[in-house]
This record gives sequence, C-alpha cells and structure tokens, in this order.
Amino acid sequence: MSVSMSRRGFLGMTGFAGLGVAAAGTLAGCSSGPPAGAATWSMWSSSAAEKKVWDDFGKYVEQQLKVRSIATLTPSTGYPTKLDLQLVSGTASLVTALNGTLIPTYAARGAHRPLDDLIAADPDFSLDDFYETSRRIGSFNGKTYAIGFDVAPTVMYYNKDLLNKQGIPLPSRTEPMSWATFRELCKQLTKPGQQYGFTCAPAIDDLVSWIYCAGGNVMSADASRSTLGDPEAMEALQYVIDLFVKDQVTPPIKNLVTESSLSNFLQGNVAFMQNGPWQVVNARKAKFDWDIIPFPAGAAGSKPRVSGSSFAIPSGVREGAELDLAWKLMKTLTSTGALDIYAKAGRNNPARLSAGSAFQPPPDNLGIVQEILAGKLAGGHAFDVTTNWNQVKQLLGQDLPRTFLGQVSVPDAINGLTPRLDILMRQHLDTVRQATARKG
Repeated sequence: MSVSMSRRGFLGMTGFAGLGVAAAGTLAGCSSGPPAGAATWSMWSSSAAEKKVWDDFGKYVEQQLKVRSIATLTPSTGYPTKLDLQLVSGTASLVTALNGTLIPTYAARGAHRPLDDLIAADPDFSLDDFYETSRRIGSFNGKTYAIGFDVAPTVMYYNKDLLNKQGIPLPSRTEPMSWATFRELCKQLTKPGQQYGFTCAPAIDDLVSWIYCAGGNVMSADASRSTLGDPEAMEALQYVIDLFVKDQVTPPIKNLVTESSLSNFLQGNVAFMQNGPWQVVNARKAKFDWDIIPFPAGAAGSKPRVSGSSFAIPSGVREGAELDLAWKLMKTLTSTGALDIYAKAGRNNPARLSAGSAFQPPPDNLGIVQEILAGKLAGGHAFDVTTNWNQVKQLLGQDLPRTFLGQVSVPDAINGLTPRLDILMRQHLDTVRQATARKG
C-alpha cells in the first residue's frame, strides 16, 4: 500500500521525527506483507477475552467476503505508536481501528481518507442506523472519516451488596442523583481503611464528565482557548478533588500512573465506580452483586462524556480493487452481524441501533445505555477533543493529578496550566486551517 504523504512530513506531525526516515524504510523492508487480496485490519487487544471477540470478527469477515481475514492485534497502550509507524512505512492495514479521541488527529494529518464519496456511491449503506453521537465522533471538519463500532456514555457502577449491608436504599435505576446526594452517600459508605464510597481515575478522561455536568468544558466552543479556569469547570474539578482530599471517600492513591478504578471496584470494598460500559465484560468477574445507574447530575444535568471507537481507511489505500476491498471490509466490520458478536461478548454498546439489543445483561440495568444514547433518559456529551489531543492530555497529566494528592490546589494547578493549554489550542486551530486549505 502506498502512502499519500511524505514520510518526513508525517513523522514530524506524529512526533516520530526522531526515528528518522531510514527507520521507517527499515520497517517497510522487514515486512513481507500479507497475501494479495487479503482483508487486512488492525485493532487493539489487551486480553484473552478481547482476542476471542476479534477472532470471531475475523471468521465473520471470511464468511461474508469469501477472502482471507488478517487482523493485526496490538495491546491498547502500544496501538497508536504502532499505527503511526505502519502509516509511515506503508504497511498499515486496509482498515484501521481508531479511538474517537484520535480521529481528528489522523484526519487533520491526511493519514486517513474521508468516506463521504464511498457512502454516497453505495445504496446499500446508510449512516442513519448509527447513533448520532457516534456519527459526530467519526467526523472532522464537516466530513466523515470513520464509522463507529461502539459508542457509550460514562455511567456509575455500584456495589449493591455494600449498600444492602448498610441498609441503604438502592439508588434510582433511571433518575440521576444530585451531586449533593452522591457526596453524602459516599461519606456514609466510607470506613477508612475498610471500605470507600467512590473511585475514579485521577485524569482528565474521568474529570471531563463532571465538567460537562456542571455546564463547562475543557475548551471554548471555537476551541480558541482553554476554559478549565471558567467557574463551571472549576466547580466540577473542586467537587471531585474534594472527594479525594477533603472528604477522603476514595481508596488511597498508591501510584498516580497505575491507579485503576476497576481494580479498586473489583476488590469489593468500593461502593461507586465511574466508568464506561466497555468495562462490563471485566466487571462481570466481580464476586458481588452490582449494577449501573445514570451519572450524577450537576447544574447542567446528567451529561457525562460519550466515547466511541471507529474504523477508518488510511489515505494510502489505492483507488480501484484495493479501495473496493477496503470499503467492503469496512462495511462488514461495522455491520449489524459483526456488532452483534461484539455486543453479545459484553465488550461495549455497539454503534448501530440495530445491534443494540445484543448488548444484554448482566448487569440488570444495562438497558439504560441505549436509552441515554437515544435521548430518552438522562443525557450525554460527546467527548470534545482537539487535533492535538494527546498533547493536551499529556500536559494535563503533568500537574492536574497532583491535585488528587492534595499537593497543589485546583486554582493553582489550572492557573499554571492555562497559558500552555492556550498555546495548544492555537496550534489546533492552525492545524484545522491547514486541513481546510487542502480540503482535508
């Protein structure tokens, strides 16, 4: 597969310029490549359960397309790095999976092609069967660059056994509790050293749900500046940090880098865990009774982040037979049949409405995921990101986690971060302007 942009240019934009073009050439030379006509696709996979799902996807692809399916599976932590190198070296698959937060990054670089022409020319394919939030996540600069395979709002997991043990009525299955009520419950359920009320990751990915619920955001509507210092965002940040530092209703943080809300919850001594339905397959290993409820409502209501993942076609895929196969593969990987496999395994809520019924309990209240996405219950907020979101996230990961330890106040952390965040916002706008100029 050829690459439509210079390797040096792509390396510079991806942050791999230090590896050198020679390194990319070496990578290409070491690869014998898949057999001609094979349906190649890449995906992250970090567990045996995930690998089983993708193996089943591969079998489904072969049944539908009557060609060999070759999936490149990489642990999630190393997937973006490997994909960057594959794109540079011309060894990327015909279809690549992308986390929603990275779609603007790759689209702006020209690393993946817009799909609108393929969609318009195919009477057998329609985006109408995909949740609106998934379609939004897969778009950049007014064009569709990716087609979703999962999409879901952040929810609140809770340990029913802990609440029942203390005689606390179980929360409403459909009505989000207020922040004040949630805080009091967490205090009531905390016994320092024995059990705790709440756990979440000490990072922006989890904090942003509270920010959205307060009516704030990480950036302004035009993405020209950081808005973490605005009153709404500050209220949300302070609320969560107080749960950790002031109220001490969370398990003590042993390591900011490796802290895992799922591990805390599965130990059975934490009442509430903030996480997404993508953890259902892992939460089912719990040795206690649990369920999920809508995210607590702030001043703007229950509007936690909605995240999703998609499949995209690299821009280096050649017109003709290669692109035809890539498009058929894309449609197969995002078809109702494939997403039924994904959902039945409990991996996450599928991006297609027609596959939604396949995402079955346990937990008992799993149906709220589709109702939230359909706008029938509570709400959600698509995860707003920039074309340089990894840099934004890395910057926030330097100082913000220290607030969870009480080492720095929320105002001091945000005041120190804002000037650097504003620079990244301006760089993002420059990238968007450049993409627009080349009609990308």
